[in-house]
Amino acid sequence: MTQKQASLLTRSRRLLRRLVDRPASVDLTRYEALLPAVGAREQDLLELTDAELTGAATALRDSDGARPTPTDEQLVEICAIGREAGRRALGERAFDVQLLGVMGLLTGRVIQMATGEGKTLVGAIAAAGHALRGRHVHVISVNDYLARRDARWMRPVLDLFGVSVDWVEPGHGRAERARAYGCEVTYGSVSEIGFDLLRDRLATLTADVVQRTPDVAVVDEADSVLVDEARVPLVMAGSVASGAPDTEAARIVSRLRPGLHYETDADGRNAWLTPAGTSVVEKALGGVDLYSEAGSRRLAAINVALHAHVLLTRDVDYLVRDDKVQLINTSRGRVAELQRWPDGLQTAVEAKEQVPPSDQGEILDSVTVQGMLARYPTVSGMTGTAVAVAETLREFYKLEIAVIPPNEPNIRLDAADRVFATRADKFRAVVAEVQRVHAGGRPVLIGTQDVAESEELAGKLARAGLDCVVLNARNDAEEAEIIAEAGTKGAITVSTQMAGRGTDIKLGGSHGTTDDYEQVVELGGLYVIGTARYRSSRLDDQLRGRAGRQGDPGGSIFFACLNDEVVLAGAPDVPGNPPTDDNGEVTSPAISRHIDHAQRVTEAANLEIHRNTWRYTRLIERQRDDLLGYREEVLRGERATELLRSRCPQRFAELDAVLDGAARDRVCREILLFHLDELWSRHLAVLADVRESIHLRALGRETPIDEFHRAAIPEFHAIYPEAERLAEATFAEITVEEGGADLAGAGVRRPTSTWTYVVHDNPFDSDAEQALKKVRGTLRKRRG
Repeated sequence: MTQKQASLLTRSRRLLRRLVDRPASVDLTRYEALLPAVGAREQDLLELTDAELTGAATALRDSDGARPTPTDEQLVEICAIGREAGRRALGERAFDVQLLGVMGLLTGRVIQMATGEGKTLVGAIAAAGHALRGRHVHVISVNDYLARRDARWMRPVLDLFGVSVDWVEPGHGRAERARAYGCEVTYGSVSEIGFDLLRDRLATLTADVVQRTPDVAVVDEADSVLVDEARVPLVMAGSVASGAPDTEAARIVSRLRPGLHYETDADGRNAWLTPAGTSVVEKALGGVDLYSEAGSRRLAAINVALHAHVLLTRDVDYLVRDDKVQLINTSRGRVAELQRWPDGLQTAVEAKEQVPPSDQGEILDSVTVQGMLARYPTVSGMTGTAVAVAETLREFYKLEIAVIPPNEPNIRLDAADRVFATRADKFRAVVAEVQRVHAGGRPVLIGTQDVAESEELAGKLARAGLDCVVLNARNDAEEAEIIAEAGTKGAITVSTQMAGRGTDIKLGGSHGTTDDYEQVVELGGLYVIGTARYRSSRLDDQLRGRAGRQGDPGGSIFFACLNDEVVLAGAPDVPGNPPTDDNGEVTSPAISRHIDHAQRVTEAANLEIHRNTWRYTRLIERQRDDLLGYREEVLRGERATELLRSRCPQRFAELDAVLDGAARDRVCREILLFHLDELWSRHLAVLADVRESIHLRALGRETPIDEFHRAAIPEFHAIYPEAERLAEATFAEITVEEGGADLAGAGVRRPTSTWTYVVHDNPFDSDAEQALKKVRGTLRKRRG
């Protein structure tokens, strides 16, 4: 075989291995070919002063930035300067694999990098590279803590690039936000950046707009933001008022008994009254016929109270803290700040828990996370688990995955699942496993499903004489400190979901010595235990990925049982009567395959829900974009002035006589913007009502999405002429005096206060139920 043939064979084998191992990944050959050139620049850059290094970076600004992605020469220089900047500013010299990640981000990919491989530095270098090419960058995190931490941590690196950086967080005022968005790189949580977008959309003065035109988004924990949070609506509401809790409905429902007075479906997504329950409720309400037209309002209140009482569980779905109901983000295991259910359900849970009702009001505007990110011409991201959602990222964002190899091979040992017949058997086995591993001092990290389970397990461990630290939504403020010490010899840490924790687990502890590190290495490294499979294999992998960072040893194992949530949701019909040993452990290998199947069903159902939700919201986002174009003409131009001058010439002349031109134009603009925004708010309310009832139309063999479009499109097209008609009527009625125009007297009153929040997906949404049924039916046909 010739040398050329051998070279071709080697390359073919490498490409084949990539296709087999990472079928969703783009080829890294182009990036790898640039690494020698980056290395060749290292010595030259080492000899430069800080000012000279910044000068080398500034020289890249000569590029016109017209190309959508950097040239190979630009990639080399950005990576070389970034490696040196990281070494000087942080004492961290970027590995070659980190530079591959930088190139992936700069060319618009979502990069998959294992936990502990240095994604934060990669994101900062890529953000600087975009900024040097004249782009404005938002580095989007999953929470405010990580945005603030990363901006502060990476600022010295960006300073050496000569790139300005800041961050936004809830406590910042308008001036601070405007300054942060004025920088070339702005860090912020996905919700905070989304809320600023909503505030800007309702601005009546150009000076109140804080964001610039969206350009580049670099998304940390990309699968969490782009997939898990994608369909979550961010909401701005106005007109503060307290929702009246229906304490009577809550009191009646609390006395009902399962099976007798109400039933639930197998998925735990719906609950309904039985005939006996209906009789009890009607009697308690004084003889009301719930199913009459007069009783329909009471029936709706009873149903939502029943959902709150039966289908939402304290310390699983929410906490009660500081006299408030606080939702728990199930994919992250922490309190979901500023998050709530739709108003009726939120108020019902508050009545159930006997806490003061939260404020309600009219929704002024909303945007889904996916809709917000669709505004950026360039989107890229970083995560440890991207391949599992490659299809979703490709379908909804046109994004490809670049799987970056670890700097050191992963030597973590992942054991096969252990499956038990009952939950009690499973937890006895978990405690026994922790005892066995802990006896030698090996650190253990246990991932649980929710707050209640984490505290239940902590109690079982304590009764077995095992001290542990618990990390869940009750103490997530201390999460960085808790996670940082989870690798200490002898540590036992019990935690809810590990996604987005943002802190590496270092063997021997965060302040451990080399000897501490070596002792834990000798014991086998961190041992990760999962108490059940999650509804997504990505969450399983994120938990496993806490062990074995940077080539460290580690191990993982998952325990499961036949009534775990993922099994009941995805495949409740367990085949046969599986054999067990004396400890209740199932010995049939078929059961593990059944659990795998259940997890795939729930993953497919979530994708179908995402797809279906986007079908509805995509039309709304397009309508909002169209309306924003019209609104921009009003806000920044003279459209309102010209409209009202032509339609109300006499009143316009009266106004013109007492006000200067600028003040006259504020008045005209305020009136038209007020009606435009009010009609959009009403439009959203109408579409929400249509969406709530749309699935009833499926009973008449009508396609719900088609019916939604038939309702939404004419409603939207009526907004512009109606806003102009109302503006004309208001302008004609306005009182003009020497002091100006009396806008409030003419009814132009905006909310006295506004607030923002995230609407939690309704857990009883018919989309979810339909998706599960559709996926199960499809899989049954395939298996049949």
